Amino acid sequence: MALTVGDPSGVGPEIALAAWNCRKELGIPAFYLLADPALVAARGHRVGTNVPIVETTPKEASTAFGVGLPVVPLSAKFKDMPGRPDPANAEGVIEAIDRAVADSFAGRAAGIVTCPIAKKPLYDAGFGFPGHTEYLAHLAARHTGEMAMPVMLLAGPELRTVPVTIHIPLAAAPQALTTDLIVETARITARDLEARFGIEVPRLAIAGLNPHAGEDGSMGMEDLEIVAPAVRLLQAEGIDARGPLPADTLFHKRARTSYDVALCMYHDQALIPAKTLAFDEAVNVTLGLPFIRTSPDHGTAFDIAGKGIARPDSLIAALKLAAELATNSRSAAA
Repeated sequence: MALTVGDPSGVGPEIALAAWNCRKELGIPAFYLLADPALVAARGHRVGTNVPIVETTPKEASTAFGVGLPVVPLSAKFKDMPGRPDPANAEGVIEAIDRAVADSFAGRAAGIVTCPIAKKPLYDAGFGFPGHTEYLAHLAARHTGEMAMPVMLLAGPELRTVPVTIHIPLAAAPQALTTDLIVETARITARDLEARFGIEVPRLAIAGLNPHAGEDGSMGMEDLEIVAPAVRLLQAEGIDARGPLPADTLFHKRARTSYDVALCMYHDQALIPAKTLAFDEAVNVTLGLPFIRTSPDHGTAFDIAGKGIARPDSLIAALKLAAELATNSRSAAA
């Protein structure tokens, strides 16, 4: 499994070290870190860990994993400044992502796990994509010739959620929401839940946009005119979808047993319940790409970087889930 270091001024280097330290007792699958070995070693010294660093190649990483944290060196070097992001590190951040995707397509990695990046230092260095996921979709298109539509899935032990509209202002969500967008998001979700999560017939709960799913139009017409037609189209295609459902009753324990994923109409409608139920264990999974990609469901945590207190729980969950999805995908393809 290829692990990208993310923004080196964040907690990525130290949670990678902490994850390797837990490998035996928690059964963490083998992975290698794409990073500047000198920075990783310096961060380990700073946070007081004695994890040995083994410079290696993707091919030899599995053997090296039993000896130390396998680090596949980048051409770029990093400035080691915990908590202080610097555009000078952008080249290495992007190189790590590029090489992880190349390794996946070449069969050198079963999947990709990405540590968090910060957008502003990348933008300051000339990065031309809205974010991590959009760049991954661009790289996938470069390799395949086809543009993929990435879908964000938040996966925790008790709940999976998908936001149909994502990083836009709340006021813009109703305008961005369309029947076609809901249908395509649901198709990709259902397909990948079957192929990668091993769910034979995925059950999709489709949340309404408005309170009480609009109360038959008394609290907004979007649920009648946009969401409900999408549900009917999905049902006509044989997808097990139901809705629009009131979001305020969609996430309690009994309700969660009735579906495999909840499709939500805007960012916070999906992420608040997911993070409330499993803040340290939730994993961000990107569906719709021709390779497996997971990520910890937290940010760079600049405020605690270099202090040795960052918890690796979400990264560990991301590594384990990526390995599970890779196994399921191989079984589905066989």
